[in-house]
Amino acid sequence: MGQLDWYLTVNLKVRHLRLLIAVYDFRNLRQVASNSYISVPAVSKALADIERALDVKLFERTANGLRPTAYGESVVRHARSVLSTLNQTAEEIRALRTGSTGKVYVGTSPIIVSTILPKALTLLKQDSPLINVEIRENEMRSLVRDLQRGDLDIIVGRLPNKADTVGLREQVLTAPQTKLVTGPHHPLAGRPTVEWSDLKDFPWVLPPQGSLLREPIENAFARHGLAMPANYVETLSNHLIRAYLQFNDAIALHTGDVLCPYADVGAINILPIDLDLVTRPLGALWREDKPLASSPMSLLHCLEQICSTTTGIEKETINPTTSRESARAR
Repeated sequence: MGQLDWYLTVNLKVRHLRLLIAVYDFRNLRQVASNSYISVPAVSKALADIERALDVKLFERTANGLRPTAYGESVVRHARSVLSTLNQTAEEIRALRTGSTGKVYVGTSPIIVSTILPKALTLLKQDSPLINVEIRENEMRSLVRDLQRGDLDIIVGRLPNKADTVGLREQVLTAPQTKLVTGPHHPLAGRPTVEWSDLKDFPWVLPPQGSLLREPIENAFARHGLAMPANYVETLSNHLIRAYLQFNDAIALHTGDVLCPYADVGAINILPIDLDLVTRPLGALWREDKPLASSPMSLLHCLEQICSTTTGIEKETINPTTSRESARAR
């Protein structure tokens, strides 16, 4: 056994892994020392000992603090994975002691957290009441980083581009259509046909920059020779979108099929226009090198069941006749 193998398998301790992660996160020895309740010289010596044992430089000192090398990036990535596994081991031990059957860490987006996920969680709790779930809501790019470093078991949301999910396994849950919608009293509500040129003078509700639907809608405007709206708000909240449309002549994107949870907020009207957006489906993501444990697998089965039985947007939208009458009354 070589020196590197011996150190990694025999002498490297959990405290060393925590120290490396702290150095990576803070990039400053003084901050690491303060948060670890040890002295700066002790932190510096421990880091030097680890680098000497591994025979590689993990961090470079710069004017702006410590910067990880390629070796440092690799070691810290694996350190996070090891600590995540140990944390899950502790969770399972506690679960066995208390009679629980596990905990699932789920990352999700607003489009899922208010629609599919509540139904899937209800089904999960009916079948396995002692499986506990922690939900973390964020934009997809951040969730993928959390998944890759072991902070999440699974992500549920609109699947990102394949190039952004290297090392991850994906499963499609459903491919809902994205439609343009308005409130029931919008001037375009009830029209038998709507052209893209009819849309340009109205305010909009747009997906934020960096979200998975933003680039497709920008491309759609460009294809039809229109500039992006100058009057808009940005949100991914279905509840806010639906409520906002009741008070404004705004147009919004709405992902159909499984995504109309707020009938009490007010009806919405689908515009008869073909978006033809190039988007990816809704699905689940998890690490390819870390097969799903039984608890997250149970949640995935519940998500599959909900998505296979959910019907379309039409159930909670007003029909064209009602839209036309509302528009006339206005």
